[in-house]
Amino acid sequence: MDTLGNKITLKLDRETEVNVKGFIAPIEYTQYNFHVEWDELANFRVAEPEKRSPTSVFQAFLPSEPVAVGECWEIQEEGALTLLKQLHPNPRLKLTIDSGDSYGLWACLRAYNDGLAEIMFRIHAEFIMKSGKFTPSQFAGHLVIDRLREKVVSFKMYVPQTTINFDAGWTRDEGTAAEIGFCPKMELSTGTPPHDAESEVLSFKFAASITQEAAERALSSRFYKFQKINWVSLEEALELAPAEQKPIHVISVDGPLFDEAC
Repeated sequence: MDTLGNKITLKLDRETEVNVKGFIAPIEYTQYNFHVEWDELANFRVAEPEKRSPTSVFQAFLPSEPVAVGECWEIQEEGALTLLKQLHPNPRLKLTIDSGDSYGLWACLRAYNDGLAEIMFRIHAEFIMKSGKFTPSQFAGHLVIDRLREKVVSFKMYVPQTTINFDAGWTRDEGTAAEIGFCPKMELSTGTPPHDAESEVLSFKFAASITQEAAERALSSRFYKFQKINWVSLEEALELAPAEQKPIHVISVDGPLFDEAC
């Protein structure tokens, strides 16, 4: 176990394998009923419900150099694509509609002690279908590793359950039509161990850590520059504006700004 000041080195035993379970629930809602009319969307299910993956796949989520808590780094594409193929055979990291901030695979060290390290991550990807594409809002997740045994303790990659959590495009003779909707569950995980690994991790006293919210913001800021702004509520803005002699700018949008659901 190597340390460098307040930075730590993270690595895994490449000789072992990890059993990963995949799941995609039936789509519950789409704005224009594509999940009923479009067969591929209506029958969108996980490609491989269970698969053993080498730890080299998860090594791709670890930094190549020592890192400190709160520090972010880029995930290696090959490892992420290998995992995403368990959900669908044709994932793509470069989104069809790239606004310039929708591309990326980033991880952040949230916490560690002498025995464990928890990494949070965020990936933007889409799945290319025979007659269209499916773009999740984002893939969020965490990876917990045993630093002493260099093994994966817990892994989960999932699409958050926001009101609208995917965008789709259905290509037909008349052109491509856009759609938005909600899928209640799309995830890859190490499954349910004999004990609740996540609860056990939370019970540990970490030598250094940041909150989950702080880690999520650090990751989001790698994609969206506006996330670096110190936002305040409307009530606070109404109090601050006259005191600081500054105008209030109000913007109305019909979808989220901080993911790719719309």
